[in-house]
Amino acid sequence: MIILSDVLSPDQLQALQAGLARAPFQDGRATAGPAAQKVKDNQQARGDDPEVIAMARPVRLALERHPVMRSLVRPARWSNLIFSRYGPGQQYGQHVDNAAMVDEHGWPLRTDFSFTLFLSDPDAYGGGDLLVEDLSGEHGFRPPAGSAVLYPTGALHRVAPVTSGHRLACVGWIQSRIRRPDQREVLHDLEQVRDELGPEAVPLRLDKTIAALLRMWSED
Repeated sequence: MIILSDVLSPDQLQALQAGLARAPFQDGRATAGPAAQKVKDNQQARGDDPEVIAMARPVRLALERHPVMRSLVRPARWSNLIFSRYGPGQQYGQHVDNAAMVDEHGWPLRTDFSFTLFLSDPDAYGGGDLLVEDLSGEHGFRPPAGSAVLYPTGALHRVAPVTSGHRLACVGWIQSRIRRPDQREVLHDLEQVRDELGPEAVPLRLDKTIAALLRMWSED
C-alpha cells in the first residue's frame, strides 16, 4: 500500500471539482457485482457522459507520469476510471475487487493494482476513510486532495461512512506488464539503486540486467 503524492496539480483539481459539480451521477450499485451491491452506497458519474469521459483522460495521464507508477506498477492496461461521490451517511462496506474486468476497449483485464485518487480536501468532509486490510491489520487513508492510494487488488477494503460534507474520488484498476509482485519489487529496487547512483556512476551491466529482466518477465 503506497501513497502517491501530488498526482494532480491545484489547477487540475479545481477543473475536476468544477466538472464533477455539473456532471450527471447515478447510483453506484449500477456498476457493482451481486456481492458488492449489498454493501455499496455511493454515487458515480455516468461513464457514458462525454464530459465525464473527457475528465478521465488527464487523470490517467497524470497517474502514468508518476515515477512510482512507472517503476513499480508498470501499467500495461487500464480499466475505465470511475468518479465516485459519497454524501453524509453513505459508505462502501468491506469487499474485494474483481480479479478480472475489461479495459477501456472492452478487452479482458487482469486486475493487479487498485487505486483511489482523492479529489476532496480532508477538511471538506468528515469520515470517509479508505480502510485497506493486510496481514498486520486494517490501515486507514485520508490523504490530501490530489494524492492517490495504491494497493493490491486482492486486498479487502472499505470506505468508512461519511459523516459530513462530500467525498469525491476517482478509482480504477491496472494490469501490470509484470504479473508477479516479487518480480515487480526486484525491478523497482534495481531502478532505485540506479537512480541513487546517478547517471555517471551507473555500471553498464546494471542497465543490461534491468533490460534483460524486463524482457524475461514482461507480458503483453
